[in-house]
Amino acid sequence: MSKVASQHFGEIELNHGRDHNFAAKHELAGQPLELDLSVNAHDHFDEAAMHKVDYRLRFLPELVDQVREMIAEELEQEGTSPQEYLRFHCNAIKPEHLKQVFGVTDKAQLTNQVFLKALKLGHVGIFPGQPERYFVLDFTLGSHFTDEILVASADEDGVVDDEILWES
Repeated sequence: MSKVASQHFGEIELNHGRDHNFAAKHELAGQPLELDLSVNAHDHFDEAAMHKVDYRLRFLPELVDQVREMIAEELEQEGTSPQEYLRFHCNAIKPEHLKQVFGVTDKAQLTNQVFLKALKLGHVGIFPGQPERYFVLDFTLGSHFTDEILVASADEDGVVDDEILWES
């Protein structure tokens, strides 16, 4: 069994032939973030693949900015997941959640910009064996408020998929 050091996940044992899930805590723009690395038994995961994960994570801030821009654009379009997510979570919001989640006291102040500021990246799944869904990014308004998330994915080159999904 060989081991490789990861900047984000510590020392990883490269034990081929079994499923592996590695979790790490990370901080991005002052916010806590969970990272999960999922390697399937049939994936070719070696030292080079681990280094690629660490390398790609260096560009996570840019990836998050791209997704936020996409969400902002989709908030302006009818029937998109981000717009429906916003409507659902803001339709019958209680006053205490309005202040706690969005930082405003009046529902009229709940603009797309306020929503975007409240939407946080809480989790990143990394799937090195799935080049088209290498990164899966979960955005939330906070687990204390909802278990619903907006999900975006990017390929192994950091190209964001053009579809943002609403999942629970």
